[in-house]
Amino acid sequence: MVCGLGRSMGLDGEDAINNDLSTNLNDSVVGGNLHTGPVIHNHYHAPQQQDLPSQSSPQPKLPGNRVFSAFKGLWGQADFGVFKQAETWKAFGIAALMFVTISFAALSMFDSMDDIFASDAEPAPIPNIVFESLNRSGIEQPWANSTGWISLGDYRGSIIILDLMARDCGNCHVVQEHIEENMDDWQAMANASDKSLKIFAYGAWYSEDISYLNKSSGGAYHVPHYATGIGSTSAAILEDGTVTDPVRLFTTGGTGQIPVVLILDEEGYIIEKQSTGTPTDGWSNFDGKMEDVLSANPSEKTASDLISSRLAWEEPSTSYVAVFILGMVLSILVYFSPCAFPVLPGFISYYLSLGAREDELIESGKLKTKMPNSLVIGLLSGVGMWTFFAVIGIIAIAMGEAFSKSGAVHYIAIFIALLLVVLGSMMLIGITSHLMGFVDKFVRKYSTTEEDDTFTPRRNMYLYGIGYAAASIDCTAAAVLPFVLYLSTLGPTATGIGVSGLMVGLLILMVLVTTMVGLGRQVMINFLKRATGMIKLVGSWMMIMAGISLTLYLTRPDLVGQVFG
Repeated sequence: MVCGLGRSMGLDGEDAINNDLSTNLNDSVVGGNLHTGPVIHNHYHAPQQQDLPSQSSPQPKLPGNRVFSAFKGLWGQADFGVFKQAETWKAFGIAALMFVTISFAALSMFDSMDDIFASDAEPAPIPNIVFESLNRSGIEQPWANSTGWISLGDYRGSIIILDLMARDCGNCHVVQEHIEENMDDWQAMANASDKSLKIFAYGAWYSEDISYLNKSSGGAYHVPHYATGIGSTSAAILEDGTVTDPVRLFTTGGTGQIPVVLILDEEGYIIEKQSTGTPTDGWSNFDGKMEDVLSANPSEKTASDLISSRLAWEEPSTSYVAVFILGMVLSILVYFSPCAFPVLPGFISYYLSLGAREDELIESGKLKTKMPNSLVIGLLSGVGMWTFFAVIGIIAIAMGEAFSKSGAVHYIAIFIALLLVVLGSMMLIGITSHLMGFVDKFVRKYSTTEEDDTFTPRRNMYLYGIGYAAASIDCTAAAVLPFVLYLSTLGPTATGIGVSGLMVGLLILMVLVTTMVGLGRQVMINFLKRATGMIKLVGSWMMIMAGISLTLYLTRPDLVGQVFG
């Protein structure tokens, strides 16, 4: 699958736009079997038959030779001269500015998600939470009962830090590190003020059992130095005696998004909540609240501020609103992927231009109904994108449990981050990655043109949507795959809702863009004619930057915290 949907669909985005709707049968792609024609001719030509040599057929290539030939073919596409072009470094500057802005905005967004989805209920003490502990001597045993279970209700009157975490949650490890760095100082403050402080880690990914949580994994995870246990969907006991899942009560919008770390005062009220390991304030609010609540003689203002900072909680009636919105936000990135978007207006314009030949095609029997308008084209293409991401969602649901139980989630995320660096570098120097080549073959096989006996524009636009979604993966894999992987750990419902948000966003964008192109397609084409090259260069640099940053975030989150803190 090539950067620029053109090569994914047998199209070349830059050539298509530069041709300005003029016929160019020599503009061929994929070995001359597929050409663009007027802007984009999305159809297949049988390869010309070659005269066979008189000598005997060559011996089949060995697997090693095939790999070498494939590598040689990819390397032959590389154009290192791009680094000598001023436009490349101009794109680097633009990409750096955009990446820093987007990264900070993303961290700020996650920082403020609790405010966006905050409960409007009255603050109340949290319910009792009962969960099975690791029952380690000297760590959990002093606070657990004889069977190794911890009941938070037994410690009402103590100040409690409650850390909702998981072994395979990379960001949770950053929260754990911050707690462990400060827990001795906090305990000393509590002792000095004659107060009681308890710290508990609550395992919030229930597929991780006790033995898995109690096993360190080298540098990625070590068992917390404070009391730890695994929760359940019935761990929280409400006042009326009913039970529920604490994850639904305390995570943003009830989505299950962790980490979440809470400070509870002596009456059991939440007075501080943090939902990331790298808060933009550098933990100053959290640490300041700990100092205030542990103070021996707080001022009247401090005591008043602690009471006014109490947070409400409730079991959300719609627990996956945030997941749906995150999916819609991601759809913007996917839709405007520099690997696919530049060729879109030209392709749509070509189909709209076929309306002028509608009578001719109907009279010849090639077209059974009228050509679709821009709205129908947008809907059909959007449904095609739906199909692709629906398949991705189904795969995620099937694989989610296996991923979470394997303990490989953290390493898969690192692999994806490194893959993004590789793909961005390939894209920058002009090497085609073909990640979704099988989708390309499927789309070409079932597409038709006005030269075939039967022309099926509606089917073509549906298939185009599938190809467009697949082409965008080259640029957005590091965003889409971790998102889907994250959803898979929350269960099939979260996966379905998150992918639905992605699909709805894509459909809305596809309809809007196709309608705009239909109203003024030449203006859009002229703009993209000038901007396509820069869009690809900026996209390449941003992929590389994202991959490097994700790798650092997953392996050295302390550096990310220092930069953004």
